[in-house]
Amino acid sequence: MTDELIAISILWGFIFIYAVMATMDFGAGFWSMVYMNRPQTKATKIANRYLSPTWEVTNVFIVAIVVALVSFFPGATFILGTILLIPGSIILLLLTVRSAFLVFSHVAPKYEKVLIYISGISGLLIPAFLISVLPITHGSFVETMNGVSRLRLDRLFTSPHEYAFIAFAITSTLFLSSLLLADYSNEANEAEAYAIYRRDALIIGPFALLSSMLIMITMRNEARWLYDGMMSHWPWLVASVILFLLAGGALFLPPWKKKHGRGIPRLAVGAIVLQYFCASYAYGKAHLPYMIYPNVTIESGFTHPNTFRALFLTYIVGFAILFPGFIYFWRLFMKDRRYVAKDEK
Repeated sequence: MTDELIAISILWGFIFIYAVMATMDFGAGFWSMVYMNRPQTKATKIANRYLSPTWEVTNVFIVAIVVALVSFFPGATFILGTILLIPGSIILLLLTVRSAFLVFSHVAPKYEKVLIYISGISGLLIPAFLISVLPITHGSFVETMNGVSRLRLDRLFTSPHEYAFIAFAITSTLFLSSLLLADYSNEANEAEAYAIYRRDALIIGPFALLSSMLIMITMRNEARWLYDGMMSHWPWLVASVILFLLAGGALFLPPWKKKHGRGIPRLAVGAIVLQYFCASYAYGKAHLPYMIYPNVTIESGFTHPNTFRALFLTYIVGFAILFPGFIYFWRLFMKDRRYVAKDEK
């Protein structure tokens, strides 16, 4: 494996981890808003309990993405920074507002409802803008004149391909988050909340699958080079669909440990994460060697080999330190009864 492939694999790994964690995080904020005025259930409390510790950990990976992009691919970063100035600024503004309210809500309880609304609305807007980066890299919306690249917003926001990605981002956010909240409710012995989030996952799941199919349909017309590449990796796409069906079936299986109705939500969550991994692997492989089609490749944007080796060693040491901490955090978050079921008496 070349240095360029190692670097892009690290970057794609960060993107995948952030995509999964962030969709669950953003979706939890939305569900908290939806069920805020239903005091007869604890769905909002479950969502807020999940949201509280995870948004800080999630933001670690968006920082890692930016640092890895700048350090490994400085040539590509310049062009990406130019064409993503407007959507990137909107994303940064939304993340700043959301994070500020999440921080200050702990010292100003009277703004709790405002926080819930901002967290819920931004929980859909941020993924929609974030995923817009992907169709932009397909090349159809980037125009180069006199050596300067610029984003054609008029083409972007009149493209069915862009809206297919936005639909996928929103449905995936709601689907993944409802699955994880169902699992979390199951761990917390909250039968009503579990039934609500299981129902939401069953309703939204098919729409997430349909939106992914819509991406492929529009991709065939607007990014044929990428469509052909993904079709050449069809076994990964088939595996993705099979894992999706497995996740849906897991929600109808007899309960494993908890007695809160049908379903094994932990199995469903694991299958869906693997499903997204298979689909993202096929997409990433098909996208190579381009970072921005057709002008920027992983070779043309790559840093100096000596710089890469030093950075690669730093990443190995850093994650050897951080990874056990993430595992410990997850075990405390999902298993510590003092937190998971802290409302129980």
